[in-house]
Amino acid sequence: MKKLAFASIVLVFLLVGMPAFAEDENGNGERAASGLAVINVSLERIWTHRLGFVVEYRVSGNRLGRAYIPMDWFAGGDYRGELITLPVGNSWPSMSVFFRDGEFSQVRLNVHRSPFHQTWGSVPMTVNLDNHFEGIEGIELQF
Repeated sequence: MKKLAFASIVLVFLLVGMPAFAEDENGNGERAASGLAVINVSLERIWTHRLGFVVEYRVSGNRLGRAYIPMDWFAGGDYRGELITLPVGNSWPSMSVFFRDGEFSQVRLNVHRSPFHQTWGSVPMTVNLDNHFEGIEGIELQF
């Protein structure tokens, strides 16, 4: 058992440490910056709307930030959005926003499968949010 644990630790160090010694395309041993950044935020509530999702997340000062994410980001070939269902348990929903070279790239919503979970809600049909979903090119998080 100790040998297996030791071998696992060595394997992890090799896999994690090897990229540090990788050479870039010029062969000079310097690592090229990928320009990829990810910001993760815990979600307070996810509201479904016929045009997309309205997600509320906690920002500084115990206020709520809001992001409008169009439904066509998740389907229709755009693929700027990805919906991942969490396993059953105590996991809390979150949103990961990916930026490449400072520009919005993709959003990933990690949510509970059940629409009856306390974090899910539905925007009433009488509430008009259509203008919030028009012309969205990215997500600008509030802090």
